[in-house]
Parts: sequence; C-alpha cells; structure tokens
Amino acid sequence: MASGIFAVLDDISILMDDIASMSKIATKKTAGILGDDLAVNAEKATGFLASRELPVLWAITKGSLINKVIILPLIFILSYYAPLLIQYILLVGGFYLAYEGAHKVYEVLFKREQPTSESGQAPRETTTIDESVKIKDAIKTDFILSIEIIIIALSTVLGKNLLTQIVTVSIVALLATVGVYGVVALIVRMDDFGFFLIRKSSKHKFFANLGAYLVKLLPMVIKSLSVIGTIALLLVSGGIFHHNHIYIPPFIQHLPTIIVEFLSGLMYGSVVVFILEGGKALLSKSKLSQ
Repeated sequence: MASGIFAVLDDISILMDDIASMSKIATKKTAGILGDDLAVNAEKATGFLASRELPVLWAITKGSLINKVIILPLIFILSYYAPLLIQYILLVGGFYLAYEGAHKVYEVLFKREQPTSESGQAPRETTTIDESVKIKDAIKTDFILSIEIIIIALSTVLGKNLLTQIVTVSIVALLATVGVYGVVALIVRMDDFGFFLIRKSSKHKFFANLGAYLVKLLPMVIKSLSVIGTIALLLVSGGIFHHNHIYIPPFIQHLPTIIVEFLSGLMYGSVVVFILEGGKALLSKSKLSQ
C-alpha cells in the first residue's frame, strides 16, 4: 500500500517537473508576442482620466481572463479535431491586427478634430462612450493576441500527454494576462509613485529628483506607447503572414525579417482599410443621393 502511494507521488513529481520545464520553454517561445502584447495593450489602456485608469484596466483584465477561458478549450478541441482550421483562424486574426495598425496610421494622416464644448473639453457623455468603446476595442484586440499566444504555447507541447498540454498552456495564458496587465498598471500609475517619492523624500534629494523625473516621464511614455503599439500590431500581423507563407512582394523578401513583417502587416492592413473606408464612403454617398 505504502509503495503504491509513493509511486503515485513519484508520478506526480515527474509530471510537475515536466510541466515546469515545458512552461519555461513555452514562455520563452512566446516572449516576443508577449512583448508586442504588452506594447499594444499598454497603449490601449492609457489616455483616460487618472481616476479612471485602474477601473478601466481592471475591466480590460477581466475581459482578457474571459478571453482565455473561451479560447483555451476551443483551441484544444480544434487542435484535435480540425488542426488545419487553426491556421485559418490565425490568418483572420492577422488581417484584423493589420487593419488595426494600418487604421491608426490612416487616422494620423487624415486626422479629424474631435468635437469639443465651449470650455475646450470633450463632453462628459462622449468621454463615457469613448471609454466603453476603448475597453471593448482593447478586449477584442486581446482576444486575437491571446489566440496566437495560446497556439504558439501549444505548439511547444504537442508531443506531451493531454494533461501536460492543458496545464502548461493554461499557465502561459494566465501569465500573459497577469504579467502584461500588471506591468501596464505600473506604467499608468508611474506619476502617482513619483508624487509619493516627492512627498516622502524631502530630506533625500535623490529620491525627490527621481519622483519628479517619473512624473515628467509618464506623458512621454504614454505618447511613445501609441507609436510602439501601432508598430507591434503591424509586426504581429506581418509575422503571421510571413510564417504562413502569404504572398510577400519580391522586392522586400530579402530585407531583414523584422522589416519584412512590418511592411507585410502595413501592406495588407492598408488594403483592408482601403476596402472598408472606400465602402463607407460609397455607402454614405448612396444615402445622400437618395
């Protein structure tokens, strides 16, 4: 009896060691996409009133966790019954991310002024609507990025038993949400920490200066996140196209991989933007002519 219990404990120990080692491998393999995920979501989770930053971030985090709960069982089912379908899902997601990135470029080039009140600030109702829209947009983008993270993590454990696959991929998925949004929370509260250092470090000039530096740094970080997030969207989508052998013009094929992926994402994203924006323009013209 005792020997049987020790045998079971030994099997559990081996299984946990296997899961731990495979989780490290899967995390390393998804490190690139996790970095892009951080840049994209940090950009989407900033730009709100200071009092609304953490509530908005928490709403996005909850949405991200729900995304993982939906995606994980679906990916495992599809990988068993219809593995080819996963590739098409990735491509659809790639086109969506490419559109997101290219549309941001389009908005910069053809920027339209937002309506303001007499005081020069956006109306309160518009702010509330914008917040809701941004949360939904962030959760939607997180859904696409989560699919790629989970599929890449799954690819590292395909030769293992089902339990190892489920636990390993679930760990990576959970780390993706907790890690990414934990770092984002630190970024958006950087100025609060800076003010804290200034208040508590009147006798220590170094910490007071550090606090002042953090306060000044936050606006620059937030502005840079918009650019980094857009580049990340195009790189992620371009990477999907590149790895799945989608057509890439010959004159860019011999460039460094990162440039090929960026240009591929921008090219296909611009095509989608052109089709959708052209369709909207034609639809509005037809309504005016009626």
